[in-house]
Amino acid sequence: MSALPIDTALPALLAALRARDEVVLEAPPGAGKTTRVPLALLDQPWLAGQGILMLEPRRLAARAAAERLAQSLGERVGETVGYRIRLDSRVGPRTRLEVVTEGILARRLQDDPALEGVGLVIFDEFHERSLDADLALALTLNARALLRDTPLKVLLMSATLEGERLSLLLDGAPVVRSEGRMYPVVIRWGRPWQAGERLEPRVVQRVLEALDEETGSLLVFLPGQAEIRRVAQDLAEALAGRDAVLLCPLHGELELSAQRAAIEPAPAGRRKVVLATNIAETSLTIEGVRVVIDAGLARVPRFDPSSAMTRLDTRRISRASAEQRAGRAGRLEPGVCYRLWSEDQHAQLPAYGEAEILQADLSGLALQLARWGAAPDELCWLDPPPPAAHAQAQGLLQRLGALEEGAGLRLTPHGQAMAELPAHPRLAHLLLRGQALGLAPLACEIAALLVERDIGRGAGADLANRLVLLAAGRGDGAVQRVRQLARQFRGMLPAASRPAPVDAEGGHWPGALLAFAYPDRIARQRRHGGTDYRLANGRAAQFGEVDALMKHEWLVIAELGGRQGQREERIYRAAALDPALFEGMLGECVVERDQLEWDEREGVLRAERQRRVGELVLASVPLEPDADARARALLDLVRRKGLELLPWTPELRQWQARVMLLRQGLGRSGSSSGVSDWPDVSDAALLARLEDWLLPYLGKVSRLAHFASLDLAAMLSTLLPWPLPQQLDELAPESIRVPSGSRIRLDYNEQPPVLAVRLQELFGLADTPRILGGRLAVKLHLLSPARRPVQVTGNLASFWANTYAEVKKDLKGRYPKHYWPDDPLVAEPTARAKPRR
Repeated sequence: MSALPIDTALPALLAALRARDEVVLEAPPGAGKTTRVPLALLDQPWLAGQGILMLEPRRLAARAAAERLAQSLGERVGETVGYRIRLDSRVGPRTRLEVVTEGILARRLQDDPALEGVGLVIFDEFHERSLDADLALALTLNARALLRDTPLKVLLMSATLEGERLSLLLDGAPVVRSEGRMYPVVIRWGRPWQAGERLEPRVVQRVLEALDEETGSLLVFLPGQAEIRRVAQDLAEALAGRDAVLLCPLHGELELSAQRAAIEPAPAGRRKVVLATNIAETSLTIEGVRVVIDAGLARVPRFDPSSAMTRLDTRRISRASAEQRAGRAGRLEPGVCYRLWSEDQHAQLPAYGEAEILQADLSGLALQLARWGAAPDELCWLDPPPPAAHAQAQGLLQRLGALEEGAGLRLTPHGQAMAELPAHPRLAHLLLRGQALGLAPLACEIAALLVERDIGRGAGADLANRLVLLAAGRGDGAVQRVRQLARQFRGMLPAASRPAPVDAEGGHWPGALLAFAYPDRIARQRRHGGTDYRLANGRAAQFGEVDALMKHEWLVIAELGGRQGQREERIYRAAALDPALFEGMLGECVVERDQLEWDEREGVLRAERQRRVGELVLASVPLEPDADARARALLDLVRRKGLELLPWTPELRQWQARVMLLRQGLGRSGSSSGVSDWPDVSDAALLARLEDWLLPYLGKVSRLAHFASLDLAAMLSTLLPWPLPQQLDELAPESIRVPSGSRIRLDYNEQPPVLAVRLQELFGLADTPRILGGRLAVKLHLLSPARRPVQVTGNLASFWANTYAEVKKDLKGRYPKHYWPDDPLVAEPTARAKPRR
């Protein structure tokens, strides 16, 4: 057996597990932890003949790990070493080491919380931080504390440098560290990515260069299956005639034979180019690889709370992921990693990837926690579930009938049955409702179609087309997997208690069953024959190209795609929906609501009793609203549109500014009558107090145009109790009489208020006019005879003494027929060209 880096760390690991029940093992990719550690622990005395469960984040990795472990023992899988994954299980009576996927452990804990017969649980590749791994660890730690009499040891194996965080989670567990790859890896940087640049041409170019420059097989990291297909097609054309190079795609949806061909060493005299998703980042060792080409991208699920939908986003990887990928090149000999981005761009990458629990749909987790009987804050988490996302998940479960109000939210019998099925809560609900209707076979096929990769590419969006493919009795491996999963679902459902309906083959059943799972994605066509639909959740969706489903007004959409921030989603898989079902079996989706709102297009207040599916209106009848509801709708309209909806005049805005000046300048009214402070009549305060001053006047308002007829001056006057109106005129008058005898309006929109007056009308006035009982001087805008600004001042005496002489010269030249005395303080003021004689 060849030496691996992990071998030198095994003595420390064994000692740590003898001393403690929790240990963290930190070992980079290629160290050999997956294949060496479980076997080294299998015969430890403290295990006392009990079994080991080892969790792997992916089915492909779990099966490959079990095969390698069994091979190391010279046995077949199913003897000492076995595995359990979805659609496949290989265990036997002698099996002591089971490799399982994380979701299987969570369900096993629900059935057997004490994990009888298990002495050690290993969480492999825990750094990937899948949602199932976080949940399984939280349940394991909780069950161990409450239910175990004998110790249950926990070993977290991680490839990144987060050992200290994991140690704190496990009450200060020791951290054992191992060296990583055995050989150095040279990093070769690319040029910076440009906005809009296509991925495939650069990848193909770099692969061809690496084949010419380096020896050994190549591992190419691409974000998803679509990119793998396109790169494989381009490379097949470029490598035509080079039989020594084998192209091997690698992702979780491939046939087992194709997966093994990618993992196993290349035949003698040949080289492999393995085109892989991040499935090959840490969980798998691919033989013969010494060159890695990294596109630096990964496709990750992101839950969009606004639409309650999970989308796959293509994101830049973290620096930790880039290091793990590069390490794959130094597994067996010195290697090379071509990074298709620049060193400067690399420095801008995040240090680590974000845990799935912080960005995922938590409805499955919420259902399992309800079944476990614990709130999130009662369990130990490395990152706890975000409260808002968890609450949203609980809301969906209530809508599906899985939770009900009680002492908090408690699991219903239907919810218990949902939690026992290994499916997303939406699909579990679909399966159980289908079984209750006597449609279990059809429900199982639909659920399986939604779980597995789409078998109907190029067949339009209609789910019915996929059902036809399944019924045809033939198909590729993907079709066979769907059939196998449908059979598994069928075996998990209780025996049929109701015969199939007489029209079980009717075309409306797929849409009905799909509506049970996705009531929020029931959709209605915006216009007959169009591509656009509106969903019950308020979102919009459209067909990217002409589709046969467009002849249907109503759909249920199972799969949408698009970019975050875009309003329009693209419809990928859907089924037609018969709206007549809303009167029967889909009546649970319909709510009746009295709606009172403004019709923005018509400008009228409408009151209706509506039957709705989410945001979609099925039918409505007019209502005569009661006075209170009508008033609330009117006030909401004013708050939404603002006070400009009311008939403001410049005089009223001046009144508002005068009151606000007194409020800010004097505070209290200054009277001896004990009158309260000057009221706040700002727009914000008026909007906050609409009930006090506007509501009594809305009795006859029913159209938007009626607001213009309101006596706004009378309404606002009620806000100033006696004697404030009189004091308002005294302290902040609308106008001021100037020496010429004219009354000039003040502009209160500025502070201090502005008095714009012709210079000649102020002759004889020694000082600046004042308001607020003499406390505030106004700002003078001195005007020419043509009413053009000449000077702005707040100190008239200074202007007469220092500036008037210069201004007089200019004005006398431009207005020679006007009166420009040498001494303005003794001159006669005039509103004319010259004083009357």
